[in-house]
Amino acid sequence: MLRRKALERFRFWKEHKTKQALLVTGARQVGKSTLIRAFAEESYDHVVMFDLVDNMRARDSFAQAQSAQDLELRMSVMSDVDMVPGSTVVIVDEVQECPQIVTFIKYLVDKGNYDFILSGSMLGVALDNIRSIPVGYLTEVRMFPMDFEEFCWANGVPETAFDMLRQCVSQRKPIADYLHNRFADLFKRYLLVGGMPDAVNAFLQSNDIGQVRIIQNDLRRYYREDISKYAPKDRRLVIQNIYDLVPSELLHSGRRFHLGSIEGVKRFTQVQDEFLWLTNAGVALAQYNIAELAHPFLLSENRNKIKLFYSDVGLLTGAYSKEASRDILDDNPSVNLGSTYENFVVQELAAHGFQTRYYQSKAIGEIDAAIERADGTVVVFEVKSGRSYKSHAALDNALASTNCHVDEAYVLYNGNVEASGSIMYIPVYAVGLFSAE
Repeated sequence: MLRRKALERFRFWKEHKTKQALLVTGARQVGKSTLIRAFAEESYDHVVMFDLVDNMRARDSFAQAQSAQDLELRMSVMSDVDMVPGSTVVIVDEVQECPQIVTFIKYLVDKGNYDFILSGSMLGVALDNIRSIPVGYLTEVRMFPMDFEEFCWANGVPETAFDMLRQCVSQRKPIADYLHNRFADLFKRYLLVGGMPDAVNAFLQSNDIGQVRIIQNDLRRYYREDISKYAPKDRRLVIQNIYDLVPSELLHSGRRFHLGSIEGVKRFTQVQDEFLWLTNAGVALAQYNIAELAHPFLLSENRNKIKLFYSDVGLLTGAYSKEASRDILDDNPSVNLGSTYENFVVQELAAHGFQTRYYQSKAIGEIDAAIERADGTVVVFEVKSGRSYKSHAALDNALASTNCHVDEAYVLYNGNVEASGSIMYIPVYAVGLFSAE
């Protein structure tokens, strides 16, 4: 099984919970069910699992429950495993098929007989429709596609290699060439494969990008099917259109989504719910504009200006022609890979707890990505996929301006660690070292 960081968060929940169920969220096929099952089997004597997509009988029975006690009875009847108090975990997968289960969870965990794990792929949109979400009775762990470090683990890179990388970046000194070259090579492969477990497994087993692209095409089709199934009927075509437009929109200069690309749309207010649906469903990542480089970003956030990325960079690369894959592997200097690099950066930072924004003004220029730490520290990034990494006028202007409150500035590029004045240059693959936790 592929090693995932979320497993430690599951273990922490079991060790430290009082009266909370575990709620595992994330897009379809990011590895939720596999990891939950592995965790349950290592941690409990008795594992009861209901998949409400595969087990329609259980779904229909649970939907008829009138109370928590009624639901508990129905679970015991539907289970093929003895539910032994104190040593049993009850897992409800695809809980979005019967979201009222979430409203009963408070009473079930209060009783304390069993531990409960709920999971699903559309909870970001499904939970909006239930009557009452029990505050304080759910510990949420959001899963993302495998990040770059997890991908490296799967490819045989030991954890000590990342310890060395962290040390070099923190000490602002170059990484050993052999290690930098290994990471750089895996980074190119990660851009092609991404972090969806099925795609990673196919790559590890076959070393064939053709096989990987078949899986990526299937995953994008699954996401379109989810839109058809779960999105409001009158908005499904628009949401599908926006999702399909992401690869071409990211090829525009600046990566900003042009609303004119959507037929019949002139104002963002016409489609803001559709963009929000895609991000809540976990299949896309939004990067909103901020009018000021100052904490807190929410005070100047402008949601009328948006960049939209896929939740997995491999799905983006797989949507382009195979020629793009060759350009990535060959480091083709004549091709602008900015869209792919920026998708990777936004995805990595999201997986590590950050909501990225971008900044743009006539006086400063455009800052590709900005994050704020819990202490209010503002960190900005310029993403460079080409050779001219020393050209970063926007970063220079932001650091020099009294109107911009920037605490740290980084250039993410293909080279090694280097420091120059107030700006630090680090390999783009190392952006995952930034963590909100």
